[in-house]
Amino acid sequence: MVQGHRGAVLTGTRIRERRMLLGLRQSELAKRAGISASYLNLIEHNRRRIGGKLLLSLAETLEVEPSALSEGAEAALLAQLRQAAADRPEAGADLERIEEFTGRFPGWAQLVAQQSRRLGTLERTVEALTDRLAHDPHLAASLHEVLSTVTAIHATSEILVGDEPIEPEWRARFHRNIHEDSARLAEGARRLVEDLGEEERAEEVTSPQEAVEGFLSANGFHFPALEGGAGPVAVEDLLEAGRGQLSSRAARLIAGRVLERYAADAAALPVVRVAEALPEGGALDPAALGARLGADPGRMMRRLATLPADLLAAKGQAPLGLVACDASGTLTFRKPLDHFPLPRFGAACPLWPLFQALSRPMMPLSQVIRLAGRSEGVFLTHAIAQPAGPQVANRDPTFEAHMLIQPGPVEANDDLPRVGVTCRICPKADCRGRREPSIMAEGSA
Repeated sequence: MVQGHRGAVLTGTRIRERRMLLGLRQSELAKRAGISASYLNLIEHNRRRIGGKLLLSLAETLEVEPSALSEGAEAALLAQLRQAAADRPEAGADLERIEEFTGRFPGWAQLVAQQSRRLGTLERTVEALTDRLAHDPHLAASLHEVLSTVTAIHATSEILVGDEPIEPEWRARFHRNIHEDSARLAEGARRLVEDLGEEERAEEVTSPQEAVEGFLSANGFHFPALEGGAGPVAVEDLLEAGRGQLSSRAARLIAGRVLERYAADAAALPVVRVAEALPEGGALDPAALGARLGADPGRMMRRLATLPADLLAAKGQAPLGLVACDASGTLTFRKPLDHFPLPRFGAACPLWPLFQALSRPMMPLSQVIRLAGRSEGVFLTHAIAQPAGPQVANRDPTFEAHMLIQPGPVEANDDLPRVGVTCRICPKADCRGRREPSIMAEGSA
């Protein structure tokens, strides 16, 4: 193939698949597009570049958006499939044809990605339960209580069914003991089932953090009920309404903290004030906006990331992504952005400005970065690390970091710093921050 960029390599394949789906002959499509059938044949076999007016003409004839032919699968889905291949290297998945597979069979690609996520979730659940059985003192105590009670009932019943005669007084005592032990056994079994069975009652087994992220995503990360100085009652109402997704106590606790912080941010920065301060188009600077509105950069980033999509669109602003981490570097909040997928499990790329901010607390960082991979997307990031919670005299603060992500300038330099999503699926060669080998071929991006 003569094309140099993998993103363009499969444009011809997508044209061919779409044409066949519509039942068009190659000659018929070529005639409508105003080109020869032989030239279209070269395009469909990825031996000729295509762009500009010809791409628009073919897209119109095939009744699809031009981007569906030129860009193909979303970056997030490709990242999920690469992660699935990384999790099962023994399967020998052909990574060189991953985009072709996704473009030709999008439904199957989604199914593979969903099954991989489900399998990973189930494996983590088994590991968590095994760890609990080995190390959870409360669970161990419940198991010991059940086993001890069963042993006591068994010993008493052996005496009652024995051949030796028993005096009425002792028989009554043994009956009373069995009654009391059986009541104790029922209570112990109930506690054990409650400890082990909470996640089983959920529609889908997920970690508390995943459940909270699903809850936030289902609501578009925006909660009108918490705007305008809403109190604890509104938070409780939302938690009750989301009980189907927030099935565990841990998930409800985490979601409660997120919603309480949302309510505090909304009270400090009412949506009307933020909307008035937003510029018409152009890049957003959360530090400058925060200074203008009397808010710290971290709060300003959270507020911008949770604004309704229609408000941003009305101001000519693109959707925004946000990621936060604690002082250990563990991601505690994820709002993904198109073409900038965030790792669901495991550690993120250490080259993100998010982690650079942890080494320079209280200093706002602004950086344009390029995401390594097929799309090579450009993004403008703003990051800052600030103390988490109230300050206490003579105690070192615990920091948390936020990073706001927005689409970067179209005309970007080629020498921008390149970052990845996570090491296992990052194609960047000779990376100073790599902690484990990549399943991608070195230098393929």
